[in-house]
Amino acid sequence: MTKKLNDYLSYRQYFNPADMWDKIAGVAKKAGAKVIYGVLLLYYTATDPATPAADKAKIYGAIGYFILPLDLVPDLMPVVGFSDDLAAITWALKAVWNNITPEIHTKARRKLETWFGDVKDSELKIL
Repeated sequence: MTKKLNDYLSYRQYFNPADMWDKIAGVAKKAGAKVIYGVLLLYYTATDPATPAADKAKIYGAIGYFILPLDLVPDLMPVVGFSDDLAAITWALKAVWNNITPEIHTKARRKLETWFGDVKDSELKIL
């Protein structure tokens, strides 16, 4: 799986904001707050003009993998179905963590609340 994650550029072609929002709307509850929060952090970091292009490419690759209907672990599998997506998201978050500002955390958290309501910080710990 590491080889797949390191080849993030191959998934960039699947990134499309509209597809991302559609995927989140369709799988939010099944994927869980942690996965969706990670995607939102990445998305808002990518839309920040201060984020370097190389980091945006990593983000788009990870989100593209999340959007892609064919995964290493099918999303239809209960519990483990989004584990590969979380791995890709975690990898990208680690790679771009210095670009994630308090404002980005706030935006992601507010948007997350539209699907999950109030979520405890302990439920969102990714890194």
